[in-house]
Amino acid sequence: MSNFIKSFKKLKSYCETENFAGWDPYDGLNSKVFQALPFKHWDLARLAWIQGFKRSPINFRRLFLVPKEYNAKGVALFLLGYCRLYQLAEKGCDDYGTKEALLQKIKEITTLLLSLRSEGYSGSAWGYNFDWQARRLFLFKKHTPTVVATCFCVEALIESYKITKDESVLTETLSAADFVLKDLSRTPHGEGHIFSYSVKDGNNTVINASLLGAKILSYAYKYSKNREYADLAKKAVIAACELQEEDGSWIYGLLPIQSWKDSFHTGFNLDAIEAYQQNTGDSRFQKYIDKGVQFYVDAFFEDKRIPKYYHNKTYPIDIHCPAQVIVTLSKLKLFQEHKELLSNVLDWTIAHMQDKKGYFYYQYRKGMSSKISYMRWSNAFMFNAMAHYLLETKA
Repeated sequence: MSNFIKSFKKLKSYCETENFAGWDPYDGLNSKVFQALPFKHWDLARLAWIQGFKRSPINFRRLFLVPKEYNAKGVALFLLGYCRLYQLAEKGCDDYGTKEALLQKIKEITTLLLSLRSEGYSGSAWGYNFDWQARRLFLFKKHTPTVVATCFCVEALIESYKITKDESVLTETLSAADFVLKDLSRTPHGEGHIFSYSVKDGNNTVINASLLGAKILSYAYKYSKNREYADLAKKAVIAACELQEEDGSWIYGLLPIQSWKDSFHTGFNLDAIEAYQQNTGDSRFQKYIDKGVQFYVDAFFEDKRIPKYYHNKTYPIDIHCPAQVIVTLSKLKLFQEHKELLSNVLDWTIAHMQDKKGYFYYQYRKGMSSKISYMRWSNAFMFNAMAHYLLETKA
């Protein structure tokens, strides 16, 4: 435990020193050099540029003038983490800040997160701080909202509201339900439907994204009791459960190029179905959660300690995977049941994927690993996960 505490304090200090801003695996198009070139108008060039930055173990961002910026999803994860630390302080452990200091931090990050909303949509919505070329399908312009980023922000702001009791935060947050209902498309599937990933057409059948849309609506139902929110959320959950395979697994999406199965999106799915059940009181989907959890813990952790990305191969090991399993099993109230697994995974991750400066690496590979510090992808996810771990163990 002492090694974990030292690790978390180093991560917390690093992120606070950087003021929660940083680089991202996909932020290559923020390069001022690239934006000055004519290639920026060519989709293949944009895709190659992004992938070059993402895959390179050497960080060229400073050389090519990519600025460190806030990412809304990353900021949301930090806010979630600080809310957990506040809960820990409420239980008598103020090793990571007093209630007063943590409350002030929560208020500051809440204000920041609300300021990062994308303008011009039916309700509160968030995107990423960079242009993103999705293969050759379409170009996401920066701040184009996605249901994934929006869901993380909604959950974080709901947790903030529970602590601050600021009704204006709740009102602004719950308007995200209108973003889901009015700005996202719905693809019929079986007895339900699948919410689109974003407002742009072309990525409409991603299972975890649809479930995160349902999660947003379930929060809106909890506080508004608007039956439409619960009914439409349920249809997304029904479609996702119909798409679950007999062994409890899910593929990523329905396009031919989306047939892989990975760890952290499985965690997102389980988290979202559980949130739907908790927020609506509708527990009819528990058997799908139970099957999914069994596949999750059996398929994605080699030797009960190494967090695999894919169910059928070990490498690359992505930092999202050890982070998400802690959060998911905590939310499903299964942390204590799987405490040995989570402790082993966390010990392995700290030993192999944390830099001496405190930040966590993006991916661990057999050959040359990517040891670049990414604020959203690596540090924010691990900060939130480790705060959950602390609340489960210290409290």
